[in-house]
Amino acid sequence: MTTGSGEVGFADGEIFTKAAQPRQFIVTLYGLFSRGHGGWLSVASVVSLLRELDIDEPAVRSSISRLKRRDVLQAERRAGTAGYALSPAGLAILQEGDHRIFRRKRATLADGWLLAVFSVPEAERHKRHLLRSQLSRLGFGTAAPGVWIAPAHLHEPTADILRSQDLHGYADLFRADHLAFGDLAAKVHQWWDLDQLEGLYSAFLTEHGPALDRRHRRRVVDERAAFADYVRLLTDWRRLPYLDPGLPEELLPPDWIGIRAADLFFTLQDRLEDAARAYGTRVIGA
Repeated sequence: MTTGSGEVGFADGEIFTKAAQPRQFIVTLYGLFSRGHGGWLSVASVVSLLRELDIDEPAVRSSISRLKRRDVLQAERRAGTAGYALSPAGLAILQEGDHRIFRRKRATLADGWLLAVFSVPEAERHKRHLLRSQLSRLGFGTAAPGVWIAPAHLHEPTADILRSQDLHGYADLFRADHLAFGDLAAKVHQWWDLDQLEGLYSAFLTEHGPALDRRHRRRVVDERAAFADYVRLLTDWRRLPYLDPGLPEELLPPDWIGIRAADLFFTLQDRLEDAARAYGTRVIGA
């Protein structure tokens, strides 16, 4: 669930904070529910659902307007009801995000690497900034000036985004292996900010671990509580796979905290999703 602007995917430098913004929750709702309704949700249903997360109506309406200005949503009335639909760009963005956010398999050393090598004329420096932003958003690390690196499995979304942003004329993509020299694990620590990632994963575990404890204690599923827990969980999780693009476990610190965070996410997804979707669908259909 990403956008070229970073609005949906939290990948232009946004980091985990305990209180996500209303617009981030709105994007989560659209990802969960709108595609079963033609990409559209009524304003009233979004307001009602976000009330469960203690977000008031003025904040919802302001955030929807911001997403409209960023070409994620489009105003559309259906059967006389005010609402917003995903723009074509917004729909494509959510589809790309699904693959990233719900991908559990990590890359391996045998998969190799993707190198993005680019050169942008000084007269078009704005293109250079945009290209760097897009590669960062996709989860690339910086190996050297003008040379960015990512696990090889990102080749298709990278090519798609560079084409869609009309940046493909400034870059070349290569599949590569590290043959020599130096310690590759140490280099990965330089290319990606693993210390920052460790802090973000730790915050995620602290924030959402109690939801798993609540699931263990309750015998009867509370769909409303499951909805609130799941929307918060997914909203916080979906930014992390863009900061950690599935780096090979062999190159990460021992007992890498990101693996424990992923275990928590997928365990809670399994336990919360059905009840959360049931509640949300009922509210939308009311």
